[in-house]
Amino acid sequence: MPDAKHIVASSLWRDADFRRLWIGQTASQLGEHASVVILPLLAVLTLHVDAGQLGALRAVGQAPLLLLTLFIGAWIDRRRARNVMVLADLGRAVALAGVAVAALAGGLGLPTLLVAAFAVGTMSAFFDVAYQTFIVRMLRRDQLLLGNSAVEGSRSVAQIGGPALGGALVSLLSAPIAASCNAVLFAASFVSVARIRHRETVPESTGRSSRIREGVRFVLGHSSLRAVCLASAAFQFSFAAVMTAYLIFLPRELHLSGSAVGIVLAAAGPGALVGSLLAAHLPGRLGYGAVLAAAATIGNGAMLFVPLVHGAAAVTLPVLIGISFVFGTFSQLVNVTVMAIRQAVTPDGMQGRASATITFTGMGLTPLGSLFGGFLAGELGLRTAILVAAAGMMVSPLLMLVSPLVRLGRDLPVPEDD
Repeated sequence: MPDAKHIVASSLWRDADFRRLWIGQTASQLGEHASVVILPLLAVLTLHVDAGQLGALRAVGQAPLLLLTLFIGAWIDRRRARNVMVLADLGRAVALAGVAVAALAGGLGLPTLLVAAFAVGTMSAFFDVAYQTFIVRMLRRDQLLLGNSAVEGSRSVAQIGGPALGGALVSLLSAPIAASCNAVLFAASFVSVARIRHRETVPESTGRSSRIREGVRFVLGHSSLRAVCLASAAFQFSFAAVMTAYLIFLPRELHLSGSAVGIVLAAAGPGALVGSLLAAHLPGRLGYGAVLAAAATIGNGAMLFVPLVHGAAAVTLPVLIGISFVFGTFSQLVNVTVMAIRQAVTPDGMQGRASATITFTGMGLTPLGSLFGGFLAGELGLRTAILVAAAGMMVSPLLMLVSPLVRLGRDLPVPEDD
């Protein structure tokens, strides 16, 4: 006789609306992670942009994280999330189709890519918040664990396959076809999500501005969460700078093809899976603070070895894959450990706002980091720029070591009053 877990899983996958959501979310995540590579590589390989221009392109695509994150969460709370997902997919498909048309007409330039990057970044921010909101409204409470596991599993697969797909499309196909294939992924998500028939129950509004202020005040007033914000901000700013120089360094300095670049970036994905497994055991055995500081030091420190890589692709490719794997492993260990700490110390009624505030303070600095990386590469050269920015990533574990985070033991604290 099947147990309760198998009964719940069976009922979940028999639900046509959940299957449509899962298919649409998978296609959307694959398109999102592929576009992170496609647009910069089109700029580098087709338009031959310099480091400053690439930094501007990446900053424009990341700007919605700084400008919109806090407001999107509060806005979607009062809207039908399914409709938001549909419109976001449509917007991204149209933006990338525009890139393809411009390339076919011989008019593809940096301004076109800047507009497309901002549109894709904005719509991705809306979609990512909306699908996480919709799944809670659509599923029963006993289905949420399996439902979230399914959609987060597909997101992990997209993180692995998306960059490799994007690099291969740019390397093996023409620019119009690469952009068109990416647009098809968003169109497929649009069709699947649009067929969902579940009617949502939208919560009543409780005042967007006051709710945002409450979340910010809670996070900044909590010593551990404040430390998480500072460490995250230092990491995201420096990592964005590293990636701007890195995306030029790989094809121009090391002469890797677009597909090889995609493979290098995708190697962080399997590492993230290993990091997730480690996160299930190490913090409870060694202490949350010790694991957090050590993992951040090892993962971020791996990027310091990138400027030392020289030689032919047969030599450099395995080394770079190894660096990406180590970085992905320990970065994911940090991510999961931080999430556990945040969830443990935050009251239930503040979870969403605390998450949005931490995301805003960390990811919001990525546009500035991308611009800084372009500036460093232009002034100091690619290898020195990567070294300086990677050294900046080490500020994150240093902030952890001088904060209350490092003193967290094997048992997490209880929530403070909000």
